[in-house]
Amino acid sequence: MKNKIYKTMDDAVADIPDGVTILSPGFSGVGVPRNLLAALNRQGAKGLTGVSNNAGTVDENVDIGTLVEAGQMKKMICAFTASTHPSQVTPFTRMYNNDEIEAELVPQGTLAERLRSAAAGIGGFYTPTSVGTELAEGKEHREINGRMHVLEFPLPGDYALIRCWKADTVGNLIFRLTQRNFNPLMAMAATVTIVEVEEEIVEAGELDPDAIHVPGIYVDRMVRIPDDGIWI
Repeated sequence: MKNKIYKTMDDAVADIPDGVTILSPGFSGVGVPRNLLAALNRQGAKGLTGVSNNAGTVDENVDIGTLVEAGQMKKMICAFTASTHPSQVTPFTRMYNNDEIEAELVPQGTLAERLRSAAAGIGGFYTPTSVGTELAEGKEHREINGRMHVLEFPLPGDYALIRCWKADTVGNLIFRLTQRNFNPLMAMAATVTIVEVEEEIVEAGELDPDAIHVPGIYVDRMVRIPDDGIWI
C-alpha cells in the first residue's frame, strides 16, 4: 500500500512545478490550508493559476493572497475578487488594477458545480446563473423549461491543497466547520490532492465509515499539522 503520510509540509509540495493549476478553498478560519500555502510560498513555484472562493484577505494570516502578493499567481479564478470591506485593498485588487495578474469571476454556486463536475467526470452543465450579464458573453445558451441557461464546463486542478480535521492512514478524510465548504469538492477534483490534517491521522479502520466525507482514493499526500503549526 502506498504511503501517503509525509513528514513535513515542505516535502509534500516540493515537486509542484511552475504553471500548474492550484485548488485551495478560501473562506477563513479552520478551512484554509495555511501550512501548505506557506510551504508553497517558500517553495517558490510561479506562473500558477489559483482557484479559490476568494483571492485573499488583508490580515496577516497566510492564505491564497500570500501567493498572489509574492507574484506566484498569474491568474485567479474565484467567486469574490473584491474585498468584503471596500476600504480594504487586497494585494490581488492592487495587482489586478496594475495589470499584474489575470482574473476570472465565477458565481459561487457555479464554481462549486464546476468543481463537482470535474470530480464526477461530467462534461458540462447548464445553469441560469449569469444569464444576461457579462459573465455569460460568448457562452453557449440554451432554453430549458422556458428559461435561458448557459453552458459551463468542469474546473479540474493539477494540485489541491486541502485542510481536514481528521484522517486515517489510507486518506479517508473528516472535515469540520468551514472545512466543509470547498475542501471536499476540491479534494476530489484534482489530479494530486495534498492534505494538512488538524487533529490526528489514525490507523485505517478507526474512523466511523458514516462520518467520512472524502474517501481515501482521492487523497495522495497527508501531513499532520505540527504542534507549533499555523492553526487558524
